[in-house]
Amino acid sequence: MPADFGHLLLQLRRQARRTQEQQAAAINAVSGRETMTRREINRYEHGENIPTNHTLAHIAVACGLPPEQLQREAAAARERRRNPVHRDGEEGIDVLNRRTLMGGALVGAAAAAAAAEPWGRLAHALGGGAKIDADSADTLARRASALHISEHHLTAQQLRGQVESHLDAITAALPQAGQHERALTVAAGETAALAGWVAWDLGDHRTAHAYYKVTADCAEAAGHPPLRALALGYASYGAHTPNRAVELLAKAAQDVRGPGNGAAAAWIHARHAEEAANAGDDTAALRALDRARIAYDFADYTAEQAWVQFMTPARMDSLVLSVYGQLGHQQLSDAAADTMERLGQDLSDSGVVILGDLAHALLQGGNIGHGARVAHQFAAAAQTRPNTMGRARAAAVAARLPSSQRDLAHHLQELAA
Repeated sequence: MPADFGHLLLQLRRQARRTQEQQAAAINAVSGRETMTRREINRYEHGENIPTNHTLAHIAVACGLPPEQLQREAAAARERRRNPVHRDGEEGIDVLNRRTLMGGALVGAAAAAAAAEPWGRLAHALGGGAKIDADSADTLARRASALHISEHHLTAQQLRGQVESHLDAITAALPQAGQHERALTVAAGETAALAGWVAWDLGDHRTAHAYYKVTADCAEAAGHPPLRALALGYASYGAHTPNRAVELLAKAAQDVRGPGNGAAAAWIHARHAEEAANAGDDTAALRALDRARIAYDFADYTAEQAWVQFMTPARMDSLVLSVYGQLGHQQLSDAAADTMERLGQDLSDSGVVILGDLAHALLQGGNIGHGARVAHQFAAAAQTRPNTMGRARAAAVAARLPSSQRDLAHHLQELAA
């Protein structure tokens, strides 16, 4: 293949400010498969191979171009390879076409890439224009949902690159979204929220706040209130005081009313109960917990938004336990037994947090022996699957352990640090 088409692919990647590995990840995010590699990108850019039209469509979407435009350039490159002798003036036409492609069609992607950070590029891309095909839009939206489900079994460090690559892919596609703009804006907001959660999980609170802000922007642009509730719910974990968290969650509750939001409403109300109990408002905590339980009775966490699929019965139990433990509620022991039965042995990141909630609730409620036994299980699980919420639980559990569990407390303090 003549080097000029490879150079075009190289320029497209540079316009998006990606390494070859990041370009491969962005293309995989569009295709929904992990088939593209850095080596293959290198072969394309050095003129050793021409991508198939199917692959070119994924490359185009990842770079913010209409697929047919890049496919036409590839067809011309194949023709030049078959017939290397050009007619007079043909090369000049090809150069003009390539300049038009780079200078015109790439305006949206280049402008989006001008911002220094992924959330900045996404904020710039909101409110796009031309067409993207339905299959590509659907693939991008489904990939956003799949990433939220992946969060159940991948660590934040493992997930971060995948989430940021997918966010870049959606950002590049938004200016060409056309009739799919709302669906892609919602998918972008969901991906940005997950990127914020991952950043917070890794201790980068400034970045998390920026992602949550652009998630709220996506919710506003798409007219999709539950997306704003997602950002507020995630942000509540990083609030400076329980009262501030309660304020955020009260706002979020307004965005998850109505059918199809049962699991989201249960999560928001249960978090409200947790923070109200933390603030010492027992009455408000029990009322919010009642609202959470009523909402969960009508919820189906497996069929609603992908981002609420963490709200399993065991996770709902753990939120109840957290509230009961803070209130010293008489039903704490029975609730703890139900949670352990639901939880089983195969722990995800959320399962580790549930164990921490359970240990802390038992210790806080005065069941020291049982709480210490669960704390040992939690320490082993948290060592294997470290995350920010797990570290916070480790510090809380360590502070509640009796002096006879000094070694365990020290170990948990090290995990928390």
